[in-house]
Amino acid sequence: MPKGLVKAKKYDWKDSNMALFGSDTEKQVKKESAETEPAWQGAGQEPGLKIWRIEQFEVKDWDQKNYGSFYNGDSYIVLNTYKEEETEELKFDVHFWIGKNSTQDEYGTVAYKTVELDTFLDDAPVQHREVQGHESSLFKSYFPAGIMTMEGGAESGFNHVEPETYEPRLLHFNGKGRNISVREVPLSKKSLRTGDVYILDLGKRFIQYNGSGCNIMEKSKAMEFLGKLKNERGSSDDTVIDEGDGCPEFFDALSEDDIDDDSDDEDDGDGDKKLLKLNAEGTFDEVKTGDISKDDFVSEDVFLLDTPSDVFIWIGSGASPDEKKNGFPRAHDYMKTRPKVFTPLTVIKEGGKSAAFEVAISA
Repeated sequence: MPKGLVKAKKYDWKDSNMALFGSDTEKQVKKESAETEPAWQGAGQEPGLKIWRIEQFEVKDWDQKNYGSFYNGDSYIVLNTYKEEETEELKFDVHFWIGKNSTQDEYGTVAYKTVELDTFLDDAPVQHREVQGHESSLFKSYFPAGIMTMEGGAESGFNHVEPETYEPRLLHFNGKGRNISVREVPLSKKSLRTGDVYILDLGKRFIQYNGSGCNIMEKSKAMEFLGKLKNERGSSDDTVIDEGDGCPEFFDALSEDDIDDDSDDEDDGDGDKKLLKLNAEGTFDEVKTGDISKDDFVSEDVFLLDTPSDVFIWIGSGASPDEKKNGFPRAHDYMKTRPKVFTPLTVIKEGGKSAAFEVAISA
């Protein structure tokens, strides 16, 4: 896949103003808009995965051959349609994925369009917010080959580039077990870490660099990814080197430039589970900490369950219309005050199913 250009300005989508999200005006047009959105036609009719990207405020199909690959300057909608073993009824999980350089406008659009898709599917899906580098286990499970994040995005205006004229890129493989992330990093020696694996992609030639402290799964994932690249490019010219080996071709391709620390590392924060309830002022009051059970949720209210690994918004069937429509934007505001602001966020309506939520209230 060709390299895009990084957006000139780095935006902080976390500061997005979601005041209009869930407003009366939005509510009035949502259903009509959902029924006329071309992208939704045929969505959720059979089991499978479907991905769209936001381009200039419009929802565009993401080519299936690129599933699992995302640009860090963009936002995407991912719909997983499935059937449970004991029933033929279709179930849905709809995720919106936010690249670290996605703009505030894109964030607002992808959030709005996700709710629109939920409306199109008769409010049946469980909704999820995913942030680059902090994706939920459920989201990762859709991509057995791993998630690949690349520099650039729709605004870069990238075009197909033949491998012979390909701009070099450095791919970073990091993680444990089956959770190996793949992302493009700056072409700099400062990007190299002893504990990880890298592939220098030169278009028709590839060099894999194994850090001295890397693990077997990182090596395996890199080799698997290397095989995929070779099949796509029709190339078999590759070299594998270990840290300490001399390889002028590899190191000459890397600069000495400093790089921004964009690892998005966060404080561990509070390890306790917290249950909060949405109040009349539109903020959350803490009602309980520690062990949380299903009996703590009341149909007349909207609750936020904050755990170390996930945040859930639970919307009771008897909650007021204002509470129902304001659950997500108020959760967005809450997340900005949280030490781990990138934690996956899931919206569940009473009666809906989420395996992660069931674990959180039973563990």
